[in-house]
Amino acid sequence: MATLLLFGPAGSAAGRRRVTIDAASVGELCSAACVQFGAEFEAVLRTSAVWVNGEPVTGDPVIGERDEVAVVPPVSGGA
Repeated sequence: MATLLLFGPAGSAAGRRRVTIDAASVGELCSAACVQFGAEFEAVLRTSAVWVNGEPVTGDPVIGERDEVAVVPPVSGGA
């Protein structure tokens, strides 16, 4: 089971900041999270970056039980 870390609006939509999900790839994990957390989470995920173990995701990499997958929504701000 990989650990899914949910930041900002992703965590709010899911109602938690961390969850473990049994999945073989990032795509499978994201699909399972959308089913588990619903339409609001899915909408946030569409505009978010996904990282695995601190690296941005390209494609649909395989993940294992020790991997951390982070959903990082866009951030805005200024000085």
